[in-house]
Amino acid sequence: MIAEKIKNPERFNAVLTEEILKGAAEQAMRIMDKDIDEFFGYDKFPSHNSTDGYYDAEENDDGWNTGFWSGMLWLGYELSGNEKFRKAAETHIDSFYERIDKKLGVNHHDMGFLYTPSCVAAYKLTGNEKAKEAAIMAAKHLITRFNDKAQFIQAWGDVGAADNFRLIIDCMLNIPLLYWAYSVTGDKELDEKAYKHYKTTISNIFREDGSSYHTYFFDKDTGKPIKGVTHQGWADDSCWARGQAWGIYGLALTNKYHFTEESVPTFEAVLNFFANRLPKDNVPYWDMIFTDGDMARDSSAAAIAICGILEMIKYIKDEETVQLYKKIADTMMLSLIENYAVRDDDKSNGLLKRATYHYKGGIGVDECNIWGDYFYMEALTRYLKKDWELYW
Repeated sequence: MIAEKIKNPERFNAVLTEEILKGAAEQAMRIMDKDIDEFFGYDKFPSHNSTDGYYDAEENDDGWNTGFWSGMLWLGYELSGNEKFRKAAETHIDSFYERIDKKLGVNHHDMGFLYTPSCVAAYKLTGNEKAKEAAIMAAKHLITRFNDKAQFIQAWGDVGAADNFRLIIDCMLNIPLLYWAYSVTGDKELDEKAYKHYKTTISNIFREDGSSYHTYFFDKDTGKPIKGVTHQGWADDSCWARGQAWGIYGLALTNKYHFTEESVPTFEAVLNFFANRLPKDNVPYWDMIFTDGDMARDSSAAAIAICGILEMIKYIKDEETVQLYKKIADTMMLSLIENYAVRDDDKSNGLLKRATYHYKGGIGVDECNIWGDYFYMEALTRYLKKDWELYW
């Protein structure tokens, strides 16, 4: 890959103060506190996305999104010490244990999204052994989707099904569950298969200019790469914004566990492509083929990318690059706080407006989505709690 130079770096000039960050965090936690009382109690979870600004309450028996609400509660507990958040998050552990034990709605690769911000977080913060066990079971379930011939974890569908024999860029956030599970079990297979998946992903999912495909198909019989296509983006040759953000953060997270010098230029190529296609307010459209106009945004992509930048700059040696990337993150973050954060909790029970789940599917367009809310909270935590220990 060849990294573009950041165009007009002077545009990234936000002054992001601690006062602004604290105010944003306090507002977010007020909404979360109210959500427990009025919408979700201690045993329900928000739907993937809001409808007219409001999430529905759901059980933890399907989908890939429930872990994010638990993660938000843990983050809120870390920032505030509010025992109400801790109690709600701890109550969730039983349902996550039951779900992986009974294999309810887990015929996919999203074990990291489900179990890292919920059960890994619970174990790290409280030492809860049931949460640890559930997360380890989820990790061992995840590697059952690994194909030795093609060297990747199959995203969707029955394992080995030819019509779904593919990986997707989102899995860059699922494999840290395997790295963590190796660290607490000593089972090398978990780490090795995660890293093999990572290498297969970066060898195929990224284009020469640093942009990404959403999904990549492989030949079931030979294991050889076939083609990159989109599932949620505008076109096969465009760049889905949230996918690019998964790439940014995923590169940083694997780098945390398996640092190599080659990871830095790869990260620079992927991030620079993203930054160079941000519109004037520095929050991307849902696909990066769009850079202006009235097309829908995806605020969740900005929140994810911010977390990735703040993680990766820990490992970049060039101070000038670090300062530029920090400014990019700060500028996106200030825009989220000023232009996208929910301020009137009588009109929404979410945290971050103008996210897009699946534009072409007509799902969750210009709404809140729960992963956007989670990564917004994580970004606030990263800024305000300098010694924060990653759940990932």
